[in-house]
Amino acid sequence: MSTSLLPVLDDNREAMAADFADVIDAEVKKQSGLSGTALKAAYGAAQKFKPGIVVTAVTRMLPEFMTALSPFWDSKPAGGSFGDHLAANGDAAAEALLAITDSRTETAPGALAKAYKSVRGKAKNYVVDALPAVGAVVEKYAG
Repeated sequence: MSTSLLPVLDDNREAMAADFADVIDAEVKKQSGLSGTALKAAYGAAQKFKPGIVVTAVTRMLPEFMTALSPFWDSKPAGGSFGDHLAANGDAAAEALLAITDSRTETAPGALAKAYKSVRGKAKNYVVDALPAVGAVVEKYAG
């Protein structure tokens, strides 16, 4: 598996984690309806369980996320944005990222695992929607 994006973390890990946490916050805030309410409740529960958990979790998972995104980075057409490329490969990119969070949930505290599992069915749609913003964050540091 390609690890071409891992060097980006050398000097940017904390800033990237904060930017990704901002992307996650924005995606959660824009959700509506019943599933949006469930997502906001699960997200709120996770944050109440452990304040700062989003940045902490993203920071820990960044190497895995960058490894998962590296093949997409490597195949990005010249002149195109990474966010557009991720969106064009939305199913595969979302599954690659969710495989990481799924595996982490297996060892998460019960309350966090329960909150994650309550929204996992819709998670792929949320991740696909966030891919342009995810790509922009990666490009900000790797571009």
